Amino acid sequence: MATNTNGIRIRAPAAQRDRARPNYVCFCGLTALKLCVGTLVLALVLLPDYVAAGEKTASAQSTADPSSVQQSVPAQAAPEAQSAIPTGRHRADFSGERASHEARRIADWIVDSADNKGLPFVVLDKVDARLYVFNADGRIRGAAPALVGSARGDDSVPGIGDREYADMSPDTRTTPAGRFVSSLGQDSHGQDVVWVDYDAAVAIHRVITTKPAERRLQRLATPTPLDNRISYGCINVPKRFYESVVAPAFAGTYGIVYILPETRPAREVFGSYDVDERLDANPTRSANAQH
Repeated sequence: MATNTNGIRIRAPAAQRDRARPNYVCFCGLTALKLCVGTLVLALVLLPDYVAAGEKTASAQSTADPSSVQQSVPAQAAPEAQSAIPTGRHRADFSGERASHEARRIADWIVDSADNKGLPFVVLDKVDARLYVFNADGRIRGAAPALVGSARGDDSVPGIGDREYADMSPDTRTTPAGRFVSSLGQDSHGQDVVWVDYDAAVAIHRVITTKPAERRLQRLATPTPLDNRISYGCINVPKRFYESVVAPAFAGTYGIVYILPETRPAREVFGSYDVDERLDANPTRSANAQH
């Protein structure tokens, strides 16, 4: 007996019950066996003539139509050949956002080299005082002006993260350049921030407005980057931009923050290259690059 999905016990089909008997012999099975043997004998007799006829036909087709061999190639061979041609993206998609040549060059290199390792990434152009947030595939999520360290320079002073603000002289208030594996966290006041360099206490966060005399909101609103050097090293961005673009990009994942240098070449800092030069050196990739 068996049970169906409604819980009702049902009788198994007769064929199943019969196969369960140890000494059951099927008369129909013996008849079928005899037919199979007869068919096999007939096939062995006719096979030589059939093969010879097939060879003559194939020879005639080959002579009349040379393309018949090409048509016999399996259909799956075409996708395999196409997969050998690079079809990936080689440039970051700024979607019309204003950006300096250096910011574009580094973003293109990140996408072309996959240096972001499949993670969302941020490019901060300190000279232009502008921050760009990208999805893992190089498509931009958004861009906004940023406030950066008041001191020009690309390195943090050793131990600066352990100092009080009052102990940070003006020349130590730099936003360091480099590549940083970053994630969401909290500052000492319990506010969520994106930690760029935890040891140096450098983070991306909402613009600080506790000191009106610093006019940080007004600095962000001006069209020039000349007045955006005001922080102790952290990266201030508009509150709405942080909450709608920056924080969601890092939600549940790590990301890479690239801070462009201002005192030495980017190639020295990142080991980067110019994508245009690379594509020009490889005509195949250049022909398939998405501009």
